[in-house]
Amino acid sequence: MSAGNQPPLGDPGAAPSRWRRWIPRVLALFFALAISITIFALRDRIEQIGAYGYPGVFLISVLGSATIILPAPSLAVVFALGSSLNPLLVGLAAGLGEALGELTGYLAGYSGSAVIEDRERYAQLERLERRYGVWVIFVLSVIPNPIFDLAGIAAGMLKFPIQRFFIACWAGKTIKTILVALAGAGAWSAITQWLR
Repeated sequence: MSAGNQPPLGDPGAAPSRWRRWIPRVLALFFALAISITIFALRDRIEQIGAYGYPGVFLISVLGSATIILPAPSLAVVFALGSSLNPLLVGLAAGLGEALGELTGYLAGYSGSAVIEDRERYAQLERLERRYGVWVIFVLSVIPNPIFDLAGIAAGMLKFPIQRFFIACWAGKTIKTILVALAGAGAWSAITQWLR
């Protein structure tokens, strides 16, 4: 770019373009933190949402996955409701909810302001994601694990297209939640058989 194409130092148009780049990042970080704090504050009431059937499973899964690093009981509810509702539908509702909730981690990373305590593990995930792309997101979303939040943050920091992140996350989370719901249904069947 030639010096003639650069805005002069005192150009008032330079500041708004800088702000346009930072506003989505700041809003994304604020949204992710607000959701996490709200869910942590209401964690005792979250389990009651499961009594509302499939919409309750969906909502508790969104809330459980929207927390960044903080625990929420969503998989326990999926397991329990798999025994009383159709486990396939429970898994589908929970998988969609979890994938939507995981967007908070992605947005925190996209904002570029995520606070990362486990830098070594984050660096490993970032290297894997650079090499294998969204396949890392898919595999980690199938396996219940505490590091998925870091993987979502890394995907956001690496500026993965949000659609690709969401689809990989949704596919993996749906497989996981269907399996958890089926396990809940199977456990309930085994208990009732044993009690007879």
